[in-house]
This record gives sequence, structure tokens and C-alpha cells, in this order.
Amino acid sequence: MALIQQEKIAQPGGGSVLVLTFDRAERLNALPDLTDGDEVAAICETVNADLDIRCVVLTGAGRAFSAGGDLNSMKAREDLFAGSGAAIREQYRRVVHRIVRAFYGLEVPLIAAVNGPAFGLGCDIAGLADIRIASDRASFGVPFLKLGIIPGDGGSWLLPRNVGYVRAAEMLFTARSVDAETADRWGLVNRVVPHEALMTEALATAAQVAAQPPRALRMAKSLLRQGRDMNFDQTLELSAAMQALAHLTDDHIEGVTAVLEKRPGTFTGD
Repeated sequence: MALIQQEKIAQPGGGSVLVLTFDRAERLNALPDLTDGDEVAAICETVNADLDIRCVVLTGAGRAFSAGGDLNSMKAREDLFAGSGAAIREQYRRVVHRIVRAFYGLEVPLIAAVNGPAFGLGCDIAGLADIRIASDRASFGVPFLKLGIIPGDGGSWLLPRNVGYVRAAEMLFTARSVDAETADRWGLVNRVVPHEALMTEALATAAQVAAQPPRALRMAKSLLRQGRDMNFDQTLELSAAMQALAHLTDDHIEGVTAVLEKRPGTFTGD
């Protein structure tokens, strides 16, 4: 069964927004099945190759964003959790790691519209997004220890970067979940909106992102991501190289001209 439904929404000023929806509502969007790594990687590779797509919105069908790993499969030691320790390790690398690497490797901004519970792998996937908007029905948790396991999806690297070490430690070591209001206060999400307004807000934000020049937008995301792990001098050097490329684009001239003429810019990626 496919994991994700896709909807491409053209934007008035050019370009498009791609909406991805986890589509296993009857299983609270549990993941991953063994084919999910290939599916997510293929979708993200397509996005990266398509300059028309300028922003991705990720949400869940039904009442959950994603409940994370399938507990029935864990108990039965089947599918992702079948076989020897070596086999399970390889399945995590081939499936779980492929999913998180693909989402993290998106070259365009990723907005998570968190519509309900986001637990375990679901919480960590939401945490991979550049912008996170939560419904007031959302909640977040990393209950790995409660299940006798540890974060196998890179969450131990990601969560402290999103909320700080001490809050990440509290979430992981106690296995307690946090509600949307707490997630907002801790900086795990950008803002909380009424549930009925979630997709309206996410798509409005995506439209603002998509209105930016696509090549400069992708370079700006790359700078933010790489800046987490570079020193200041390295960031300056990379910024100078990217800036030189940006100055040579037609979109740069269009942007300057649009500001001088007091009108919105129309960007083509040239």
C-alpha cells in the first residue's frame, strides 16, 4: 500500500507547491512498510529535479500526523523488524534511514502541517521540516524507551537541535508527550493554529515561500542547513560563492527591478 498521496498546486505568480499526505489513516499513518523508503526517496528525487516545485507541505490523513512505527509488526517481529540483529540493522538503513535522508535532503523548503499526534518516527519526520505549523490537536512524543528501544531514525541528533538538549532529554528519557502549546513554547513548532485552519495556514505560508526566486531559495535553504555544522569563516566562504552565482541570474535583475517599480517579482528560475 502506498504511503503518500500527492497534490501539486500551481501558484498565481508561477511555480507550484507540492502537498504530500501520509495516507494510512486506518493505521494512524504508521510507518514504515518495507517499500516506503523507495517511495519517499523517489518523490524527493523528483522534487529536487523539478525547478517548478518551490515548496513541499507534508501532513497526515485522518486524525494523526503519524503514530510512528507499527507496534503490531514490532510485537510479531515481522516486516521491518524481522530477522537477525544484522538484518534489522540493514532494514533500518535501507528503509527508515532512506526516508529521513530523503526528507532532510529536499532542496526546497519543507513545511510540516502537523494535524494530530506525531510520535516516534512521526515526530522526528516532522522535526526534519524547515517550518512546522501545528493544529491545536497536535501532540509530539518520542516514546522509544517506553518500547524498550532507542531512536533508530537520527532523532538523537535532530531533537536537541530543535528544542535544546535538556528538553530533548526530558522527552526521550521520560517518554512523555507534549501538547501543541508546549511544543510552541519550546520552539518545536513555529505556531499553533485552530485545527480547521491548519491547511489554510500551511498553504498560505507555502505560497509566500513559492513566490521567491527558485534558485536563490534553494541556495538559501542550503546555507541555513550547512550553517548548523560550519564555523563562521566557512559560512562566509560558501555565502560568497553562492552569492556570486545568484548575482548572475535573470531572477536577481527581476527582483531588483520589481522592488524599484514597487510590484511583485515574477521569477522563472533563469
